[in-house]
Amino acid sequence: MHRDPLTDARDLVTELFPRNRWAVLAGSVTTAQRTTGSDLDIVVLLPDGDGQAPHRDSRLYRGWPVELFVHDEQSLVHYLAKDLPGRRPVMHRMVATGVPVSGDPRRWQTHCAAVLAAGPAPLTADERDRIRYHLTDLLDDLRHATDPGERTVIGTAAWTSVAHQALALADHWTGTSKWLLRELRDLDSELAGRWLSAHNDTAAIEALLEEILDRHGGLLFDGFHVAGDHPGPRLGPRERP
Repeated sequence: MHRDPLTDARDLVTELFPRNRWAVLAGSVTTAQRTTGSDLDIVVLLPDGDGQAPHRDSRLYRGWPVELFVHDEQSLVHYLAKDLPGRRPVMHRMVATGVPVSGDPRRWQTHCAAVLAAGPAPLTADERDRIRYHLTDLLDDLRHATDPGERTVIGTAAWTSVAHQALALADHWTGTSKWLLRELRDLDSELAGRWLSAHNDTAAIEALLEEILDRHGGLLFDGFHVAGDHPGPRLGPRERP
């Protein structure tokens, strides 16, 4: 039987990292969403120059599956920054919502909470056009697929993509797996419900694609233009020294 997660997280951090500056226990284990499969997600900040950071460690401890995310200040700043371009604030959320088990993480938690509240950087006009083109392409493929197997595959891809792109076009954080649903519910619970109901229903997926496109400028194909990256001059075989 599992013991108290906070006590076990605190004991593990003390055993492995007695010189830690702070540690937080994150994830569903500290919430009403806790299940029998919940693990201990622990972010640990070590003193600069400790030498153990950064690393990730998976282990079993007192019956708990444990994921340790170990950093010093420089690596934590680096990994927080890596969250932002992909619009998936995994580390920010763990730090901001984690329950302290050691030290005083309040300065970091305040910073991460502010980033979460601000949301991701707004998409550029070009990024929005790329998404509209992508959704238009998916919708066209889905409408014209005649092979039942291909239609199923396209529908599955479109079902996942329309959730990601609805979040992106609304300048909202995104996620994967259960966090994709959680972020969509945070954006629009009614839309999230209809998205869930559309699973494996290609007609409903088509309707969602049309809806999201209509909200954000409509179909985009004719006139769409993207400049490519030129690799620069290269020496041909006869020009090489």
